[in-house]
Amino acid sequence: MIGTLVATQKYTGLEGVKFLIVQPLNKHQQPEGEPVVAADGTAQAGPDMLVFIVASREAALALPVNFVPVDHAIVGIVDEIDAKNF
Repeated sequence: MIGTLVATQKYTGLEGVKFLIVQPLNKHQQPEGEPVVAADGTAQAGPDMLVFIVASREAALALPVNFVPVDHAIVGIVDEIDAKNF
């Protein structure tokens, strides 16, 4: 998670949901692709946290109100990585 986004107006069903800017990473934790805006399905993600995101229809299902128009959602916060098996 690299930043936050403030929206003065939100689609019905997204009230109270945080939007965060997330940089996708490869298996070596290096940036891969462009940053994306993700709705925080955990309601706990914050700056400099390593998070797990889902995209497409699964993103909309990860939020309190299903089928809201989002492309990415944070569904988990990573506590630890065991990179020996990569």
